[in-house]
Amino acid sequence: MTQFKDIHSRQLQLLADDELALRLERVKNALVSAGADSVLISDSANIFYLTGRVFAGYIYYNIADKEPIYIVRRPNDLISDRAVRLGRFAEITTLIKENPKCTAPECIALELDILNFNMAKRLMDALPGTGFANASPAMRAARAVKTRLEQHLMKESGVRHARVYSRIPHIYQQGMTDIELQVEIERQSRLEGNLGIFRINGCDMEIYMGNVLTGENSDIPTPYDFAMGGAGLNPSLPVGADGSLIEPHHTVMVDVNGNFTGYMTDMTRCFALESLDDKTLAAHQLSIDIVHALTDMARPGVEAKKLYEKAEAMAKEAGMAEYFMGHRQHAAFVGHGLGIEINEAPVISPRSRDILEAGNAIALEPKFVIPGQGAAGIESTILVKTEGPAECITNAPEQIIYFE
Repeated sequence: MTQFKDIHSRQLQLLADDELALRLERVKNALVSAGADSVLISDSANIFYLTGRVFAGYIYYNIADKEPIYIVRRPNDLISDRAVRLGRFAEITTLIKENPKCTAPECIALELDILNFNMAKRLMDALPGTGFANASPAMRAARAVKTRLEQHLMKESGVRHARVYSRIPHIYQQGMTDIELQVEIERQSRLEGNLGIFRINGCDMEIYMGNVLTGENSDIPTPYDFAMGGAGLNPSLPVGADGSLIEPHHTVMVDVNGNFTGYMTDMTRCFALESLDDKTLAAHQLSIDIVHALTDMARPGVEAKKLYEKAEAMAKEAGMAEYFMGHRQHAAFVGHGLGIEINEAPVISPRSRDILEAGNAIALEPKFVIPGQGAAGIESTILVKTEGPAECITNAPEQIIYFE
């Protein structure tokens, strides 16, 4: 085992000791619930969660140990007294089972929701005599409750996210298409410090920096499990803006991500060129009312599915069920957890088994699609508090904003 030594080196572990301890405690509890005593992490989102940076390699953590070890392939300038270099893959057996700085595993959890079959098999073959479990649900559970630092980073993203949205009415120019407006929004977002990356969990989830929809394109179904659709610019990525002209009396729904700190906020606001019909205005106000009602409901101990049931009931009572969460194709959720990735736990859906906890970050997005008019509604990111209603951290105006 070779320690890292380089005069131009960078510290591998960017989290403070107390912050790392908080996160490891959550991982430990989740592993115990999964029947495992250790975990081997290779996913970038999970590596970022436990270090504050991304590297190529692995993090090995046994619940008997105070800290993990870092098995690094690239980059070659990271240093830590608990980091070792991985040269050949076969060395991983020695680095885990014979490393004096860590306890060897009896049952190790692997990220089986993410690893491809070949890599999972190679890891299992490299650790003979060891039991295996799935680390993906455990890491998902650990990351679902945000620490005070994580909440602070999300709030910072929320402030900068809202700042970008405040510029949207001023960057619209007459004759713009949806994609031209989206490009300008993305430009403003990048200038504000957006990292550009939109991390999504799941092999069948793809999108660029977000979604801008107007008119009939809002009602085009997509292969992806998003609340909104759109044909996109090419069948290789069939979602979002398709080059439609922004026309009077149609909505423009903007859902561009807020990843300014490595922790994302999710926010949707609606814009329009000239007046909208009464049904669209009513749907938009209903969305605002649902978000406010769910924000008040989102407290520790509440079943996530109860929030969905409340939203669905409000839509039915208003006679808007046909347009709720889509029209030609309906999404089966009304909100989702988020943080390092845009789709984390808890899930606000009718079959969700999640129970809300203080520290959950949730994007609420009760949206409607009105045929011939476009999409209406908002999306806001909230933080579940220890007591009282949740806190909204994406504080841009909620009413429809008309272009200048």
